[in-house]
Amino acid sequence: MAELWSLMRRDGPVIVNVPHAGIALPEALMPRLTAEALRVPDTDWHVDKLYASFAPELAVTLMCAGYSRIVVDLNRDPSGSPLYPGAANTEICPTGTFHDRPIYRSGLAPGVDEIAERVAHYWQPYQAQLAAEIDRVKLLHGYCILLDGHSIVSEAPRFFAGRLPDLNLGTADGASCAPALADAAFAVLGGAAGFTAVHNGRFKGGYITRHYGQPAESVHALQLEMAQSCYLDEARPLDYQYERAAPLVNVLQGLIRTLLDWRPDIPLGVPAKK
Repeated sequence: MAELWSLMRRDGPVIVNVPHAGIALPEALMPRLTAEALRVPDTDWHVDKLYASFAPELAVTLMCAGYSRIVVDLNRDPSGSPLYPGAANTEICPTGTFHDRPIYRSGLAPGVDEIAERVAHYWQPYQAQLAAEIDRVKLLHGYCILLDGHSIVSEAPRFFAGRLPDLNLGTADGASCAPALADAAFAVLGGAAGFTAVHNGRFKGGYITRHYGQPAESVHALQLEMAQSCYLDEARPLDYQYERAAPLVNVLQGLIRTLLDWRPDIPLGVPAKK
């Protein structure tokens, strides 16, 4: 049995969370899946590796999911509330791939009770651990910065027309973090040579960004959705190429350093640690 998450805990003010890079599937579930779904096609391939190559050395906590989003999507609201009303959305237990092909064999999709069981077994413990890490960091520094790390195929007509920009920063239309922090983060991404970038475009932040991002409570959350074409061959996503990924890793490292250097306006009596 796979672990629900991996956690590299450090004592800096930044947490990087990667909820969609997991590829594990419960054995009991596998016979119900289509051949395409068994290849876990909508994985955020290697995003954990991108951040793990430098985050721990910068005193950044890194938390990564172990199970595939096919089992349960950790970045969706269990109430079923859509992230983008009026647009295509995926469920907390997805039934279709990003290319709108079935995940389950005919008649074998999960029902209401099974979905509730998955939320209780996978989703709730993960959220509880992430919330505990946020509280720990906030106790240490008086504030916490959460970066939710994602990637997606560069072309997915189900969700967006044409080709996605390389670097897509989401801050829930400015609600999930201080404006100065969002500006500093996007200055890094928008100025990255060889990459295109957008702020609060098609991807504004999922459940994690919107739920945990509470600037008034000194928790600042940002989501970075990256087009997979800027660090891998989308036709061969299992093949992680360190040299190809190196320019993006440099950008991510610059982004993390900027987040670490930023200081919020903290209420009197709760000093930010240097």
